[in-house]
Amino acid sequence: MSNDHLVIFDTTLRDGEQSPGASMTKDEKVRIAKHLEKMKVDVIEAGFAIASPGDFDAVKAVADSVKDSTVCSLSRALDADIERAAEALAGANSGRIHTFIATSPIHMQYKLQMQPEQVIEQAVRAVKKARSLISDVEFSCEDAGRSEIDFLCRIIEAAIDAGATTINIPDTVGYAIPDQFAETIRQLLNRIPNADKAIFSVHCHNDLGLAVANSLAAVQAGARQVECTINGLGERAGNASLEEVVMGIRTRPDIFTVQTRIEPLHIVPTSRLVSTVTGFPVQPNKAIVGKNAFAHESGIHQDGVLKHRETYEIMKAQDVGWNTNAIVLGKHSGRNAFRSRLTDLGISFDSEAELNHAFALFKQLADKKHEIYDEDLQALVSDSRVTNAVERYRLETLEVQSKTGETPLAKVVLSVDGQEVAAESEGSGPVDATFKAIEKIVNSDTVLELYSVNAITSGTDSQGEVTVRLDKAGRLVTGLGADTDIVIASAKAYVHALNALVSQVERKHPQGAAV
Repeated sequence: MSNDHLVIFDTTLRDGEQSPGASMTKDEKVRIAKHLEKMKVDVIEAGFAIASPGDFDAVKAVADSVKDSTVCSLSRALDADIERAAEALAGANSGRIHTFIATSPIHMQYKLQMQPEQVIEQAVRAVKKARSLISDVEFSCEDAGRSEIDFLCRIIEAAIDAGATTINIPDTVGYAIPDQFAETIRQLLNRIPNADKAIFSVHCHNDLGLAVANSLAAVQAGARQVECTINGLGERAGNASLEEVVMGIRTRPDIFTVQTRIEPLHIVPTSRLVSTVTGFPVQPNKAIVGKNAFAHESGIHQDGVLKHRETYEIMKAQDVGWNTNAIVLGKHSGRNAFRSRLTDLGISFDSEAELNHAFALFKQLADKKHEIYDEDLQALVSDSRVTNAVERYRLETLEVQSKTGETPLAKVVLSVDGQEVAAESEGSGPVDATFKAIEKIVNSDTVLELYSVNAITSGTDSQGEVTVRLDKAGRLVTGLGADTDIVIASAKAYVHALNALVSQVERKHPQGAAV
């Protein structure tokens, strides 16, 4: 591989999914993976195959569906993990096993309870095992950011001799500072005799808000793979943001001597998809993909941009997928126009029945809303896939009474396993009353951890997108709902979360800590 090519390794489907409440279904993982493939991501880490039957099925489904990107599965440095990963990747055009073991003194002593020599021995055995099953093997030194440099040199040299083709240096706990992290990469490249036989990679967490800065500093020091996620999704404070890394490299060719093969036009649509699937809204001032990223409020800035865009914009909004055009679709539009626009947005359907269901919802929305935007369509399709899924609970009717000086009252009818059940309840507001009425029917014994409302577009007829996160004995599930009526959207989101709670297979992450 050319030394001026920076490999983009996306771990949204694995590390991103470890964000509490961000679990994705197999079908959702495949949808996101297809977007990443279209974006020309080099490596897609699809999951942790041994973590659960659901994770195995998701890795396998992505491996079978993606043709132009390498599909990767994580595994501990254990034979059973590695064999399970290889099994899941059997159908991939290009597959990679990513095996890891902790290398910091604190992890070796307290988590692994192993001596350094034992850790090296297990790492070598794991890499050799992986190479016996697949040609592309990545080895990670978990908690490398707090590991001793001499030990890193020893274990990495041994891993490369054993057949590792990529060496990953994770700042697992987000402890590193850019100059110091770059120096670590330089020393490893200079001191390890066989360093030229592998690509060196970095995987940075954002606990101090430095994940992107550390990643870019490492690239300047010689790293040629960056592990990152869409929207910076990930455990704790998240991972390095793919869009920020890619556009940093692209915007500053005077500083970086590398290039990625990423097609940035697909960044914003993919960001929206990940946000919708996970229920994690993108903050308005988020770099690249936040709705204010290219907005100008200051009169001085507005004047400058109008005279010459580059006075206050270092990137073109259109280059990363932003556009301001409303689609010309309304209640008189046909199915072909509807399908065509969704195809332009990278949205496809597995069956005519699925398309028909989404189209019916589109017609209903067109009767309520004069102008329909791309954002409306994306929310509508997500809502369609929610309501078209096999469900235990379905919202049939909702009636809310809210009047100044009186306690709000909600009357709800749910379909429960095909039978309609009604309940009503008062509450401190119409949404509170609605949720309490639903709970009278389902008795879920959950705690509402998050309730978030976002306007999908501008205007008083905008759809509201509601995110609900429920906690039941430590299990977190997320529900989404969209409607021009916020209370109805809220009820949809709550019911969606309840269905997720019923159907979710509990995911078990056997690694002691994330890479």
